Amino acid sequence: MHDFVDPQLGKAIPYGIYDLTLNKGWVNVGIDHDTAEFAVESIRHWWYSMGNVLYPNSEHIMITADCGGSNSYRSRLWKLKLQEFATETGKNIHVCHFPPGTSKWNQIEHRLFCHITTNWRGRPLTSLQVVINLIRNTTTKQGLEVEARER
Repeated sequence: MHDFVDPQLGKAIPYGIYDLTLNKGWVNVGIDHDTAEFAVESIRHWWYSMGNVLYPNSEHIMITADCGGSNSYRSRLWKLKLQEFATETGKNIHVCHFPPGTSKWNQIEHRLFCHITTNWRGRPLTSLQVVINLIRNTTTKQGLEVEARER
């Protein structure tokens, strides 16, 4: 993913949630591997730190996801962990996967991660804290706000 040279810490792996309506991003930065467990744990942390505050009366959570990787439609672990999260929260969770090769249509790429990438362009990603700070300091003229935390 996004390497920084630190043999003790490994790689910075950002998993993001983007709210289209409010133009708010939330990024969980892990240092292990991009797994289904990490993906659902990121969604869980978003829900308890931001989602349930913004949407206290919601009955449903809608997730759009790429076709592969940690949130692949083929991953049984992804489905299992999402079901555990749904049971825990009492929410109906709906997942819409983009077809293979169409992740470029996912709005998280155009409205969140492209701005994060622009913000850290040319800056050495020397530590996990640098990555998190650069993500947190990402804004746009359209009012994008981003929260970031370490797993």
